[in-house]
Amino acid sequence: MNTSAAELLRIEGVTKAYPGVVANSDVSFTIREGEVHALLGENGAGKSTLVKMIYGLVKPDSGAMRLRGVAYAPAEPRAARAAGVAMVFQHFSLFEALNVAENVALGMENPPPMRELAARIRAVSEEYGLPLDPARQVGDLSAGERQRVEIIRCLLQSPKLLIMDEPTSVLTPQEVEILFQTLRQLKAEGTSILYISHKLEEIRALCDEATVLRRGKVVATCTPRDRTAREMAEMMVGATLTPPERRATQKGAVALGVSDLSVASPIPFGTSLKGVSFTVAKGEVLGIAGVAGNGQDELLLALSGELTSAPDKVRIDSRPVGDLGPVERRRAGLVAAPEERLGHAAAPNMSLTENALLSGAVRQGLVRRGFIDWAATERFATSIIRAFDVRTPGPQVAARALSGGNLQKFVVGRELLQEPSVIVINQPTWGVDAAAAAAIRQAILDRAAAGAAVVVISQDLDELLEIADSFAALNAGQLTRPRPVEGLTIDEIGLMMGGAHGMEVAHHAG
Repeated sequence: MNTSAAELLRIEGVTKAYPGVVANSDVSFTIREGEVHALLGENGAGKSTLVKMIYGLVKPDSGAMRLRGVAYAPAEPRAARAAGVAMVFQHFSLFEALNVAENVALGMENPPPMRELAARIRAVSEEYGLPLDPARQVGDLSAGERQRVEIIRCLLQSPKLLIMDEPTSVLTPQEVEILFQTLRQLKAEGTSILYISHKLEEIRALCDEATVLRRGKVVATCTPRDRTAREMAEMMVGATLTPPERRATQKGAVALGVSDLSVASPIPFGTSLKGVSFTVAKGEVLGIAGVAGNGQDELLLALSGELTSAPDKVRIDSRPVGDLGPVERRRAGLVAAPEERLGHAAAPNMSLTENALLSGAVRQGLVRRGFIDWAATERFATSIIRAFDVRTPGPQVAARALSGGNLQKFVVGRELLQEPSVIVINQPTWGVDAAAAAAIRQAILDRAAAGAAVVVISQDLDELLEIADSFAALNAGQLTRPRPVEGLTIDEIGLMMGGAHGMEVAHHAG
């Protein structure tokens, strides 16, 4: 750490409470000029609330902030931006029907004429190694390119402090490297960066200092490069972590077969699947990687039965099911957990008991002669809550009342406890803290050990390398040929994900 550098932002005793929960309790730390400062913590530790206070989206109940020694209390994001604080959010706020320059203009207080703005975007994108064409429509951009739009929008304000929330969750390894070069260049020019990420190896590579939050309080500070990822994870959780244990599993017969599956995307600006083929045996975990927006959602829909095809395009235990809907596929043994928790995987206003019924009715026998067996349904919901340590007062609580991580545990648990023969999960540990992620991964491995065929679609490469037996990558709706995880390098994976002759990569190294 450069202790001689001047203080940029000092946070002193900041507290923020909501009904029933203290999000931040007496938080104090300092960010220096030209420093990359990590903010670490599990889900619900208070990271988001803290950065929202710095960015003027939320007002602290008590405590104070000082920016370059001057009292700082932004009433709204516009005031934060005027003071030199910019933020790149985890979920991009871009209009897909507009081009890059138009989107950038919408984020500025007084945008210059379009031609001048396009020239500035070109200049800044070249200066920071973030190639971007101002005239391209955002709907046609990859996730990495969309993030560049957000970053360039911030850089045009010449910020003193750039806040980044989970910036690499939708990037290939190669795009992460480009982003890191940009952040190091900004740091060298004196810009400070407040960096939030679950990816601890990235934090070790990039950050000078780290502040660790647990349940709203600062519990530790450290220099990341002097600590292992596991040590930092244990600081966040306050407990010792055990990595998932893989049991030697005998691979059985093919349980899921997909052959030459092509389906049009029903999602606006979505990606259609083109000739996707693979098989998964009983006891096997197939990991499918890819940057967001390359057909992951469509693949889950086509496997779950929400999108249908010709009967023989999808087979469960060699039975053609391509033309069957979700209920019939569940009956045949396939369960699915989509990426979008609220709305797709769970109905927000329904109770956990009702949500347990939605996908468990067929396999758990919760409906008899047309009548719902509510007692059995509540028992099923309670068993999910217990088995997956879902933090909630009980099964009568509405799904929307759960934190993202707890709802994820409930949704994944609901599917795994149905003893399926085929499991398809998109982003099993998205936004889930280290301890919960380890529990979910272990539960997936246990189901595979019990003979299930599992497809895990994830943007978290470490997760796939930890639990998958074989690996494939989706790019622009096409799937590379699955190959064993053993011996795969991160570089090869990145090329497969980026579609840089992804298909050839699969053949060369096969």
